[in-house]
Amino acid sequence: MNPDQIIPTTIGWVLAVAVFIFVVIVITRAVRIIPQATAGVVERLGRYHKTLTPGLNLLVPFVDRLRPLLDMREQVVTFAPQPVITEDNLVVSIDTVVYFQVTDARAATYEIANYLGAVEQLTITTLRNVVGGLNLEEALTSRDNINGQLRVVLDEATGKWGIRVSRVELKSIDPPHSIQDSMEKQMRAERDRRAAILTAEGSKQSQILEAEGRRQAAILQAEGDKQALILQAEGEKQAQVLRADGEGQAIQTVFNAIHLGNADDKLLAYQYLQTLPKISEGASNKLWIIPGEFTDALKGLAGSFSAGRGPVIPGTPTHTPAESSTAPDGPAAPPVTGPTPV
Repeated sequence: MNPDQIIPTTIGWVLAVAVFIFVVIVITRAVRIIPQATAGVVERLGRYHKTLTPGLNLLVPFVDRLRPLLDMREQVVTFAPQPVITEDNLVVSIDTVVYFQVTDARAATYEIANYLGAVEQLTITTLRNVVGGLNLEEALTSRDNINGQLRVVLDEATGKWGIRVSRVELKSIDPPHSIQDSMEKQMRAERDRRAAILTAEGSKQSQILEAEGRRQAAILQAEGDKQALILQAEGEKQAQVLRADGEGQAIQTVFNAIHLGNADDKLLAYQYLQTLPKISEGASNKLWIIPGEFTDALKGLAGSFSAGRGPVIPGTPTHTPAESSTAPDGPAAPPVTGPTPV
């Protein structure tokens, strides 16, 4: 091959390669693929031009410049514990967590140089302002109130930066160790007091229940005794009624037998003699009185014995007329066995 032909051919190949490389570079700089949940700010000749959305985007090579992509998802940032002085001059260490989201890529790029550092410093400043107006006890028990105040202040301040603060949480509030020891002692004393109160309440309720049980048992026992007495009285009443009925029937039977048998004086005198030993029954009987009718009956009975010497009556002493002492009015009554009259 002629040398004069080799040089143009080499130059042509070099130009072709240069053009190809240039085209590749132009295409590479002109085509931008933006991932989902991200956004890119485009500057044309150093000024803001537009914000790229997720997907395929075309730029003017060497004229448009794409700034670093921004994450549009909600982000969680934990800040280091910060010392905060409370209203009662106690230093507490507070650890915070901030949830925020970039809503405007242009404002987040041009309105603030470092939005993450700005959010951190604003959170610390607002936290000190809010907690500085509370004492330790209020700071420990008012976390929801502190979170709400922090979120409102941060959201209002970061709105112009294209950032929305959705939530602020206090991870921990750590008082000084001396205060922690005092709080533990106080909590232990409070729990002991509550335990003593609960124990006393339990003992009180137990005593009340025991007293109520004893009262109910006494009431039931009294009811049982009452029913037993009532039943006993009813039984005695029925027994007395039946006994009275039996005695009445016996008297009626005797009365009918006497009237039907046409009893004479001899039988009545015999009945008097049978009744006489019953009068002296009992160890406490010191004095007993014999009715006058009984003396008359004995006189009649003695007269019948002297006339006919009838049969001997069982249970009465046997006497002959000669053994009986006579009185002006008739024969004397036989001696009676029993206690001596006083």
